[in-house]
Amino acid sequence: MFTNVLVVCVANICRSPLGERLLQEKVPGLNVSSAGIHALVGKPADATGAEVAAERGVSLDGHSARQASPEVLMGSDLILVMEAGHKDVINQIAPQVSGRVMLAGHWTGGNDIADPYRHSKEFYQHVFDQLDAAMDGWAKRLAT
Repeated sequence: MFTNVLVVCVANICRSPLGERLLQEKVPGLNVSSAGIHALVGKPADATGAEVAAERGVSLDGHSARQASPEVLMGSDLILVMEAGHKDVINQIAPQVSGRVMLAGHWTGGNDIADPYRHSKEFYQHVFDQLDAAMDGWAKRLAT
């Protein structure tokens, strides 16, 4: 049984905060948080990402980026990453959690979810759709 899920990207200002809020909304009983492997610690969610999320009914208000430290990683039952390369970085930070790390897009084809940072609003919308589908896939498995 998973109770603590961590969603991870690079800076913890675009993909992982959105993934966190989407999964928390879809599985209210889970404790979902997010972090970055190279976090912009203390920064809020990216403005364009927050705008796209708000247009789709998801609030990123109050988000504050944090680093994926060994302590944060070890406190998680499941760690969802955006790209296959993120697994390697997490294994360097906390090798003991390697069996808990999965791609966020595992149930939607196993593809990476690209970083929308500094891209067009349309690209953010595309990433939102990818993350929404990915978190639907996880919600079906984690809600049981």
